[in-house]
Amino acid sequence: MKHTEQFHQKHILVLGLAKSGEAAARLLHDLGAIVTVNDQKPLADNPQAQKLQKEGIHVVCGEHPISLLDGKELVVKNPGIRYDNPIVEEAIKRGISVVTEVELASKVSEAEIIAITGSNGKTTTTSLVVEMLKGSAREPKVAGNIGVVASDVAREATADDVIVMEVSSFQLMGTSHFRPKVAILLNIFDAHLDYHGSKENYVAAKKKIVENMKEEDYFVYNADDPLVSKVAAETKATPIPFSRSTVVKSGAYVDGETYMFRGEKIVEKGDVVLPGDHNVDNVLAAMSAALLMGATKEQIHHVLSKFSGVEHRLQFVGTAFERKWYNDSKATNILSTTAAIQSFTDPIVLLAGGLDRGNSFDDLIPALQKVKAVVLFGETKHKLAQAAMEAGVETIVEAERVEDAVRKALDVSTNGDVILLSPACASWDQYRTFEERGEAFVTSIEGLQE
Repeated sequence: MKHTEQFHQKHILVLGLAKSGEAAARLLHDLGAIVTVNDQKPLADNPQAQKLQKEGIHVVCGEHPISLLDGKELVVKNPGIRYDNPIVEEAIKRGISVVTEVELASKVSEAEIIAITGSNGKTTTTSLVVEMLKGSAREPKVAGNIGVVASDVAREATADDVIVMEVSSFQLMGTSHFRPKVAILLNIFDAHLDYHGSKENYVAAKKKIVENMKEEDYFVYNADDPLVSKVAAETKATPIPFSRSTVVKSGAYVDGETYMFRGEKIVEKGDVVLPGDHNVDNVLAAMSAALLMGATKEQIHHVLSKFSGVEHRLQFVGTAFERKWYNDSKATNILSTTAAIQSFTDPIVLLAGGLDRGNSFDDLIPALQKVKAVVLFGETKHKLAQAAMEAGVETIVEAERVEDAVRKALDVSTNGDVILLSPACASWDQYRTFEERGEAFVTSIEGLQE
């Protein structure tokens, strides 16, 4: 870890705990900052806050007094806290910088960073890059939105390592000096507009991944996406395009049945086991970043011949009652669910629904025309039912939760069907995380077999 003096004796407010807030508070405390932690959960029910308090960190829980900003020089906020939060709004009004924990990680990391973002495909691409870099000159360390706190990883990483970091728009919006060695931008679609307020704000947050990059850095970008290509035209970093439809000699592309990078054959398409056309983009992006950072063609081939997906992302759970069950709980928007549906040729029973962000599901209708039945749950089940009717889906069933939906999906399916959990919505109306929702799906399938 770099020993920086920039936080020493600075008065800093950490707003919101969870894993990233706890890590940020502890890191800043160890760097000599005068830290105050503020969290919504009361202290008596907040073991994280209690632990930090015992370590000598000032903690305020159960309320959010604006007076906490008095004398503060920096606010480090949990990415999930919106910018219309009263304390955040007041901090900005007072001219106090508001950042997220990944900004701290980049300031203390000795290791170079590969940062990966996009509306869809981040976790799969991040996982692929990590696997491809194993056994290379520098040890890959996974971090960020994939579930491992970036500042914790940055503390331990050395110059002999490389941090592979999945970063969301929520995290990127709170950066000012974040500078990866390699940045990947997979795609930009309408997502999280309830948080960002507009698509323009969402795009601006994604663009921050390249804001501080220089010529000696690399920007791996989707040349098939017009918005992403526009970002590429504005960055100072060396552009590395990838495309599944066009030969891009300066980057990665598919030539017939071969994945290519800068004119060199890397792996045959038939050797790649990861399903779905959308995953072609993820493979091209991942192998580009991995090769730029020292991965071997042999390791890339090995990974692509074995890697079949990540947990909760088109994860094959198994065959039960002669149906094939897939957990795609991480599909929290329409595009992800569309891509999942298009990955199959067998009849599909779709399980979908969740948090209502205020959007319609009209864009899902073309994909739903390929679905034989839907089982819907959560706040959006009535909206999704309307979209399914417009798509001509023959069987539309409503359920209370995923656990109930699994039994109803079995009832409306037949032998050989794919039963796919791909919600097209966030989980927070009924489950704390998409992982919890996916685990409920898997556990319920196991329960059917008892």
